[in-house]
Amino acid sequence: MSAEVLKYTRAEIEELEVAPGFAHDNLEGWIPPLIGDDDLREALEKAFDYRGDVTMTLKTGERIEAYIFNRQTGATLAESYVQYFTPAASDKRKLSYAEIARLEFGKDRAAGKHWEAWVEKYNQKKAAGEKNIALVPEALD
Repeated sequence: MSAEVLKYTRAEIEELEVAPGFAHDNLEGWIPPLIGDDDLREALEKAFDYRGDVTMTLKTGERIEAYIFNRQTGATLAESYVQYFTPAASDKRKLSYAEIARLEFGKDRAAGKHWEAWVEKYNQKKAAGEKNIALVPEALD
C-alpha cells in the first residue's frame, strides 16, 4: 500500500467513499402535458434519466413501449432524436422528437432497490452464519 493510503484509518477511508446519491423524481405513471416544443424536450430529458420504460405515442397513433438510453438535441424537433430498445426487438431504434405526440412513464424498475437494502440483506445473512453469500440483485418483474 502507498504511504498516502496508510495514513488513513479504515473508518476514515470508508467515510470518504460514501458519495451522495442522485435524487430521482417519482415519474411512475406520469403523463406530461406536451403543450409546446419545450415541454416535449423537457419530458424527453426526464425520460432519458428514467429507470423504467416509457410509452411513446406517435402522431400516427402508433404506440411504442421502450427504454430510452440516448438522445440528441438539435435546433428543431425534427433534428432531435431519441434512441431506445423495445422488449420485442433486440436492436437499437431511433425516433425523431417531431414524431412524438404523447409520453407515458411506466413502472420505475429500480424503485426501492437501493444499495443499502442489498447491504442489509448481506449483513443479515452473514450474521446468521451463512457461507458463500453474495449480493444478488432481485429479479425484475
